[in-house]
Amino acid sequence: MESPGPRNTAADPAVGGRRRLLHTGDYGYPMIHRVLLWDVDGTLVNTGGHGAAVFDLALEGVLGVRPEAPVRMSGKTDPQIVREYLSDMGIEETPELVEAVLLRLVIDLAAVAATGELAAGGRACPGAAAILAEIANDPTVLSTLVTGNVYSNAVVKLATFGLDKWLDLTVGAYGSDHHDRTSLVPLALSRVAEQTGWQVDSNQVWVIGDTPRDLDCARAAGVQCLLVGTGRYTTDSLEGLGADAVLDNLCDTAAVLKLLIGR
Repeated sequence: MESPGPRNTAADPAVGGRRRLLHTGDYGYPMIHRVLLWDVDGTLVNTGGHGAAVFDLALEGVLGVRPEAPVRMSGKTDPQIVREYLSDMGIEETPELVEAVLLRLVIDLAAVAATGELAAGGRACPGAAAILAEIANDPTVLSTLVTGNVYSNAVVKLATFGLDKWLDLTVGAYGSDHHDRTSLVPLALSRVAEQTGWQVDSNQVWVIGDTPRDLDCARAAGVQCLLVGTGRYTTDSLEGLGADAVLDNLCDTAAVLKLLIGR
């Protein structure tokens, strides 16, 4: 399924093309030694409930009625969430209907961001800005996204809190690419390889997330996983799941750098 709204591929710092402008070489990148695949909600940003609320708005905008109860969203893709809502509401799912709700989701989140409500109600997760900025100083490390958000909404959420400039969003993988989160890591790595010439080495890849589903998608692709307790799952509940590392948050920049990129 294509992303609702245009997917940017230009080297525009405002939407995550910064690293393509900075790097040089045959592919526009130096030798890549590490690839970091970041989740968005609960890992990098907290939308203060707006990320969930726009599903109600989108469903009402398309169907004329809001769902009676929320679905559990953590770690799911936006198409998966829409399908679960339709099932709970007793409405027959069609690809066209799912696409219509996703498109309205993009419109509604953009409107919430434009009014300033998203910035006022949400925040960057603890330590996220500092670690992304520090990692961006290393030209051999590529940071991008693997997220259940459709592309446009991932950009809006990160840009609202000033985090988009530290990632190359053009090589990430999104809920608008596939409804199954376990398909997203291989897709992101293929995009990284295509754009940079990097030879995929799963030992040099980390998924950073905040839910068991982030771990599931990392394990499905055979890559390493760091889980942080800044989302709906506590650190205690994440311990013992089998992740390579679990941290309370990203605040200890030095420790996170040593873990993820070995310095």
